[in-house]
Amino acid sequence: MATIRDVAKEAGFSVATVSRVINDSGYAHEDTRKAVMLAVEKLNYKPNEVARSLYKRKSKLIGLILPDITNPFFPEMARGVEDYLQQYGYRLIFGNSDEKRNKEMEYIDTFLQNNVVGMIASTSEIGNESFSNLEIPVVLLDRTVEGLPAVYSDQRAGGQLAARILIDRGSKDIVLIRGPVEIKPVYDRYVAAMEELRLAKVKFHVVDSPLTIQGGQVCAQELFEKYPHVDGVIACNDIVAAAILQEILKREKRIPDDIQLIGYDDIAFTALLHPPLSTIRQPAYEMGKQAAELLIKRINQEVIEETHRKLPVTFVERLTTRKKAES
Repeated sequence: MATIRDVAKEAGFSVATVSRVINDSGYAHEDTRKAVMLAVEKLNYKPNEVARSLYKRKSKLIGLILPDITNPFFPEMARGVEDYLQQYGYRLIFGNSDEKRNKEMEYIDTFLQNNVVGMIASTSEIGNESFSNLEIPVVLLDRTVEGLPAVYSDQRAGGQLAARILIDRGSKDIVLIRGPVEIKPVYDRYVAAMEELRLAKVKFHVVDSPLTIQGGQVCAQELFEKYPHVDGVIACNDIVAAAILQEILKREKRIPDDIQLIGYDDIAFTALLHPPLSTIRQPAYEMGKQAAELLIKRINQEVIEETHRKLPVTFVERLTTRKKAES
């Protein structure tokens, strides 16, 4: 890998002159600039972004904190962030928080040490104050807190929609899978679904589950041991729904005739399940893209008229729910 000394040698100038040209930090004759940039191109020299940021007191680095990149919902969101930022020459530094405040704090410290100019975070609820006092712009993603810009989807509408679909399509004994109560978006859609079921006076039960495949497998077994005659399930996310789907098939129940199932998120593999999973779609890519857009506006000190952006959710009908006319 070429160094700045290699560039200086190739161009025939001192390291200081080359640094001045690359960092645009002082006068250099136009011929000198051309010679240096030709050498940069010939040697494919890549300036050390961190070193440049420390010198110029600014960088093109953005910190991104997400809960768990092994959940396919979050990579799609991260891709939306990255694709938008790349248009403006920014690069991401990424970390998994696992919804733990101490990990968030460690990543915040690391990002600041690398002189990031902004952060996007899907933060744990107890960690929000960690972002409120930073001297750089912060945008929340899939989370909200007063005083910080945020992009998120309409969780209450999603929970209500899932419940209404199962009711309208004939389910009369429903299990509602409650995810971790400390994760506000998950809890909000659970509460909304529960309220809709109560309003319709439909019989329902609540079973808890983590948002992982292992947790979903345990939840699925508990569900059918406690409520063997259930005819509808609303899962807290698509991963848990996939585990429940496998348990339904293992028990030789017909889906959707005997039991209907709705997931949440519309992650990529749901269309490839057998049968394909009906689910509530969150626009993950668009959420990431809009969070990046808000952050760029804050970095550039532009006026932001709408600091909280709530995006709509939609029902993706596949084969784990009945057709409405059949209910």
